[in-house]
Amino acid sequence: MDNRLGRRTEAGPPETRAGSNGLEPGLGILQSNTYYRSWRRSPPARFLRWFGRRMPKGLYARSILIIITPMVILQIVIAYVFMERHWQTVTQRLSTAVTADLAAIIDVIESYPQDENYEEIARIAQERLRLNIAILPPDPFPPATAKPFFSILDDVLQEEITKQIGRPFWIDTVGDSNLIEIRIRLEEPERVLRVYARRSQAYASNSHIFLLWMIGASVFLIALSILFLRNQIRPIQNLARAAELYGKGRDLPIDFQIRGAREVRQAGLAFLQMRERIDRQIQQRTAMLTGVSHDLRTILTRFKLQVALQGESPETEELQRDIDEMQRMLQGYLDFAKGESGEEIEEVRLLDLFERHRNEASLKGNKYTVSCPKNLSIRGRPNALARMVGNLVTNAFRHANKVKVTAIDDGQDVVLWVDDNGSGIPVKDREEVFRPFLRLDEARNQDESGTGLGLPIARDIARLHGGDIKLEDSPLGGLRATIRLPH
Repeated sequence: MDNRLGRRTEAGPPETRAGSNGLEPGLGILQSNTYYRSWRRSPPARFLRWFGRRMPKGLYARSILIIITPMVILQIVIAYVFMERHWQTVTQRLSTAVTADLAAIIDVIESYPQDENYEEIARIAQERLRLNIAILPPDPFPPATAKPFFSILDDVLQEEITKQIGRPFWIDTVGDSNLIEIRIRLEEPERVLRVYARRSQAYASNSHIFLLWMIGASVFLIALSILFLRNQIRPIQNLARAAELYGKGRDLPIDFQIRGAREVRQAGLAFLQMRERIDRQIQQRTAMLTGVSHDLRTILTRFKLQVALQGESPETEELQRDIDEMQRMLQGYLDFAKGESGEEIEEVRLLDLFERHRNEASLKGNKYTVSCPKNLSIRGRPNALARMVGNLVTNAFRHANKVKVTAIDDGQDVVLWVDDNGSGIPVKDREEVFRPFLRLDEARNQDESGTGLGLPIARDIARLHGGDIKLEDSPLGGLRATIRLPH
């Protein structure tokens, strides 16, 4: 132990004081970070990020994907096994049988005398083997036909003829015809044997029935799964919609009921119980604050009466100003504590909220510009929204001589900007100014009573309506307050 430095010094070789890999711990972390960064730039990592961005984000779509993907993979595997094993095996055996019949016919023709027209052997092939044969002059074979992209019959039949007969041949299995044509060159006599056989004799042609049944069953099962899944997802969607409306301070849908699976019912019941507890707490707090407000206002009223009985004098004027200031501060505290949750929700036209501050701007000698569509409106609490806009605009008037208010609908939310050309707020302090009772002048969060609740009340009102307020640099050179409110 080194007492002078106040730390423990370890004895032993350097490798015992290093990391588990024999390197310094800091170097190991650096190598790990380097490996992680290199892996993120690798093609597999980029592909995973690309694939993740294109995956569905909703629970309903993801659930459908979870159901459909295994089913499709299963059907592909079954189809492949069927095609590769069963279908190809059956085709192999059928083609082997047809080729054996052809080999027998060739042996009979070349081993036993026949008439010139080969009528007897043709009759036997037609009646016993269901093959239509003819003996042709030794002309050259027709040009080779294009080989199909995927044809089990073509490959298997060529393989069997080459193995069993071993003579020059020409086959035609292309087209929609139910017949296949085979030509084989004979040695004695020097002729060409032409054979027409039904495709079904050498090919398992009924496999499409299996595929149709498989596809039809898959489509039916997928449709049935989607139907049941939609009924299971709908209660979750209703619960999410109810939670969103309650977060915005709106009433729940009339048809909201606890439905669905057991877990969904438990979540819905927990949400309703939480909502009931929050409402009860708000009611208790409101009742308590109402009583406190009544008691304090009674005392302030007695103060006012006593000051009025003293008559007008410089001392009583100072006391009257203090009483008025106390009353405004008390009202500010109560407004901040109670909020505006009890107010009814109405359709509020934003232009009316902005135009209220024209006279205030004229009295203070400020330049006030409003840019807002005439019919732009949102559903909310009128007095609360007016208080929010009033706090922001009044604060801007206090610190600037040029204020511009803008409102647009960007398709998702209603966006409000309050810009000024004042001194602004440093970036590091832009979240601190939303703390209640912060009464620094440069914080610009004071309301008319100077309680330091101007911006906190404005943000609470915005969040009560499901939105928020952010502070940024203004194009006018000062501060910009950006308010986003849902429709």
